[in-house]
Amino acid sequence: MSAFLLYGANGYTGQLIAREAVVRGLRPILAGRNAEAVGSLAHELGLEHRIFALDDAAATRAGLERVKAVLLCAGPFAHTAQPMVDACLEARVHYLDITGEIGVFESIAARDTEAMAAGILLLPGVGFDVVPSDCLAAHLHRRLPGAEHLALGFHGIGRYSRGTATTIVENLHGGGCVRRGGALTSVPAAWRTRDIDFGRGARLAVTIPWGDVSTAFRSTGIGDVEVYTAVSRRELRFMQLSRHLGWALRSSPVQYFLKRRIQAGPPGPSAEERAKGCTLLWGEVEDGQGRRMVSRLRGPEGYTFTMLTALAVLARVLAGDAPPGYQTPSLAFGADFVLQVPGVEREDEGDPI
Repeated sequence: MSAFLLYGANGYTGQLIAREAVVRGLRPILAGRNAEAVGSLAHELGLEHRIFALDDAAATRAGLERVKAVLLCAGPFAHTAQPMVDACLEARVHYLDITGEIGVFESIAARDTEAMAAGILLLPGVGFDVVPSDCLAAHLHRRLPGAEHLALGFHGIGRYSRGTATTIVENLHGGGCVRRGGALTSVPAAWRTRDIDFGRGARLAVTIPWGDVSTAFRSTGIGDVEVYTAVSRRELRFMQLSRHLGWALRSSPVQYFLKRRIQAGPPGPSAEERAKGCTLLWGEVEDGQGRRMVSRLRGPEGYTFTMLTALAVLARVLAGDAPPGYQTPSLAFGADFVLQVPGVEREDEGDPI
């Protein structure tokens, strides 16, 4: 049985993972719907490739022959995850992806019983979203088990890939999302701001609908969850303005224009930009007695981080460490899993504040 199938291998992140996998001696099967692009990459790397579209259920199922695990890197995952999960459940193949979309996490979590019956792992979010933040959340909960509120934040992703930017554009009109009392709760875009010290002094940060709003609740049981990202004043004003432009942002002409602009730009950060970049993560928990804990993570640039965490997860899964059912990274592999990634450091502020 071949090690794993990498679907969306010709995308920006897919190529990073494919190339590094070969460096590590792995032989993934490259897959996607673009025969020319996938075939060219497979020829360059000396790998097998398969061409099929996810809207063809029979072809997708056939594409999983002799495969132990799938890593889905083709987004937006709101369109791609469900058909691939369907095929993985039928073929009894472990499913991984690099999504950051709350709705995708929730829809896959709802299939836990099916995955348990099939004996397979469903683990979305094996990239920058949500491995480092999920492990940070689990670590904070370990430090303060009675925590009732969790806030997470990050700074330093840098330039987006085309795939990430397209997902953002498709969700510009959707507003924000937090968790309150264990329930996902819609809030306006840029609902709340605060100053956060990511380790280099205070920065303005704003709430965003990041994947941990879904996953952190399952990882920790904490019912109130917010996620923040560092922004400039200009970015904050645009996010606030989007509250009033939802009707325009969701319109076909505007979506078409924005996506054309994305495709005309570079595919993602250059190798030099990734080598120079880094990411900073921050987390805070509070309990009902007013006790507060803060921890931070520092790691590689976001797309490099995704490449490294995805391959670290694959190594565990291919070695047989694949607990069945829906999992989050920390539930599957523990709060310290992210510390296995080269260049990742974690620090804790002292006793409860």
